[in-house]
Amino acid sequence: MDIRLSTARGRWVILTTVLGSSMALLDSTVVNVALPRIGDDLHAELSSLQWITNAYTVTLAGLILLGGSLGDRYGRRRVFVIGVVWFAFGSLLCGLAPSTGVLIFARALQGIGGALLTPGSLAIIQAGFHPDDRSRAVGMWSGLGGIGSAIGPFVGGWLVDGPGWRWVFLINLPLAALCVPVALRHVPETRDPRHHGRFDMGGALLCAFALALLAYSLIAQNPWAGALGVAGAVSFVLVEKRRSDPMLPLSIFSSRLFSMVNIVTLCVYAALGGFFFLGTLQLQVVAGYSPLAAGTALLPTTVLLLLFSARSGQLADRIGPRAPLTVGPLLCAGGLLLMLRVGRHASYPTDVLPALLVLGAGLVTLIAPLTSTVLSSVETARAGLASGVNNAAARAAGLIAVAALPFLTGMGPEAYHSATAFDRSFNKAMPICAGVLIVGAFIAFLTVRRPAPSGPAPVRAESEHRMSCGLTAPPLEHVTTDTPPERRRT
Repeated sequence: MDIRLSTARGRWVILTTVLGSSMALLDSTVVNVALPRIGDDLHAELSSLQWITNAYTVTLAGLILLGGSLGDRYGRRRVFVIGVVWFAFGSLLCGLAPSTGVLIFARALQGIGGALLTPGSLAIIQAGFHPDDRSRAVGMWSGLGGIGSAIGPFVGGWLVDGPGWRWVFLINLPLAALCVPVALRHVPETRDPRHHGRFDMGGALLCAFALALLAYSLIAQNPWAGALGVAGAVSFVLVEKRRSDPMLPLSIFSSRLFSMVNIVTLCVYAALGGFFFLGTLQLQVVAGYSPLAAGTALLPTTVLLLLFSARSGQLADRIGPRAPLTVGPLLCAGGLLLMLRVGRHASYPTDVLPALLVLGAGLVTLIAPLTSTVLSSVETARAGLASGVNNAAARAAGLIAVAALPFLTGMGPEAYHSATAFDRSFNKAMPICAGVLIVGAFIAFLTVRRPAPSGPAPVRAESEHRMSCGLTAPPLEHVTTDTPPERRRT
């Protein structure tokens, strides 16, 4: 396909892909702002709030690699549109949910929709635009998506304070109503003609099953579920090892650099997942912020990412990934430790803002080099897979953190109704998250080096990709063997 960015069709394609990806991105972040109100309205215990967050992540992380394969095989536009409609249906059910059980089920449905539409949004641009316009189109997609990510918590807080928490989900309906007809009219259908073989549905379901059981074992403090979750994870590895066309080819981990960077990813996004789940609750339950104020309080972090991630990526290209992947987690750890100052009647300028600025500086230092190193650690043909694995690993790490931290810090079922009890647990959780980040920095310092130039040409992530605000997972790249020459290292 040769869509030009200067044409009306090109602008429509950008619009619909940004709208689709933004729906899934926002629901990974803005729901945290609404959790206290949801809990009060539905009389939910803390474990239910954990599942409202994790049900979405379980299905998204478990199926996102499968979603990309479905698009390549059956048509990227088709799978993208199905994902948007599915996501909208899940959002409607979330908005109408009469109980926490229904809401949790609906959130799992949303995750399935997100797994279908998220890989397709960028794949449509990669496959549809003229090679001369592709980098600019990706830059627009990434930049506009970054802006949406930056304002997401603010919009979520405004909706919760205004029409109510249900509109955090219902706002997706008009977005989907615009996205679907535009996609059907203006987005060309593309497939990968080389895609063949059966789909690894069994592997995808085993992955989601293992993640769900591990999360349940931590939330419900049920060791038998944990044992079943571990067994499911082992079974997933065995299934993937024996299949001729696995969802996750284990040979990709033969790259030591790829394996080590994914361990760093697990550390970083486990800490971030725990912070963004507990941090928004801390601001509301303990510091007394309204949902709007809590959402607005988080803006500096995403604004810093939006403004400086591309420059950070360029710096990492010059000096190598080791220093950024070491310094970035240490800065993030410092930001989380500064959050210990956020207690009752916390002052935003002196207590909250300094912590978020240090955290934001760490994320700016870290996220672009992380994405670039993941892509550069494998051959070009496997870059899309590598990015998907890295994205799924990050989401799984956040899921486990949200499940584990309340258990590790002794939070009771009603802890979020007591400022004293929640503050006590939060002050235990932030050092744990900081410690995990320090472990990640130590691993990066010992193991991460600049990718060797020899062997099959690795992928270099262009700066346009690095503008994404990776608060819940690294930016998801879709790179194929027909990647244009300007995306290849020479």
